[in-house]
Amino acid sequence: MTDQTLTRPGATLAYEVDGAGPTVVQAHGLTAGRDADLAILDVRGLASRGHRLVRYDAAGHGGSPGSHDPERYRWPALADDLLALLDTVDADDPVDAVGVSMGTGTILTAAVRHPERFRRLVLALPPTAWGTRSAQAAAYRQMADMIEERGWDALVEGMASSPMPMPPVLEERGAPLRTQLRPETAATVLRGAALSDLPEPSAIAALRMPVLLLPWTGDPGHPLSTAERLHELLPDSTLVVAEHATDADTWPDRIAAFLET
Repeated sequence: MTDQTLTRPGATLAYEVDGAGPTVVQAHGLTAGRDADLAILDVRGLASRGHRLVRYDAAGHGGSPGSHDPERYRWPALADDLLALLDTVDADDPVDAVGVSMGTGTILTAAVRHPERFRRLVLALPPTAWGTRSAQAAAYRQMADMIEERGWDALVEGMASSPMPMPPVLEERGAPLRTQLRPETAATVLRGAALSDLPEPSAIAALRMPVLLLPWTGDPGHPLSTAERLHELLPDSTLVVAEHATDADTWPDRIAAFLET
């Protein structure tokens, strides 16, 4: 499948479209990419189940070069990219959206701004937010400092020699996460992530579309508390928690069933 590109202020987004039917857009997590996220959640099967699936690399990831401005990577800017991509692929009707981590932040930010553009939301691995965000932001700034002081390879080597405990789902799968963060702007992307947070709870509570929440346990970067708070706020939400790999393995079928109702 050949990539297409969308020129945006400060970035060029690479994306692909597969299948035919109602549009589903997928937004990946920080440091990942549309293919790197497959170890977490693979929804490519939706393209053969009556959906038009749009997958893209966010600015500064994979095939999407970006700028050296941290503001370019804040979630509101990424939400603008998502909405522009929907315009580009002629998604005139409300779409379904699947997000992972940063992608969840992107989708929620876009949905709060333009709820009429979205039919259903699938929010996997909701990230740190509100009260839990500051510690994660500090970690991102430390990673950015290391890259700027010692180079990209120093961060990669440091993470390999002092690996963080893996969530049970990934440990059981034995599938290490891949990064598709672009080295030339990696520090800037991380600084943009450190400046980001979810929309205000009151704005999220105003959303009325059905939402499927898919958190897992044992991951401080994606605490269960965020998903539980979103479940409280969103009036038409379903929460399904994965404690083991076998639980997360059901996600693609759960998503397909959710989007087909």
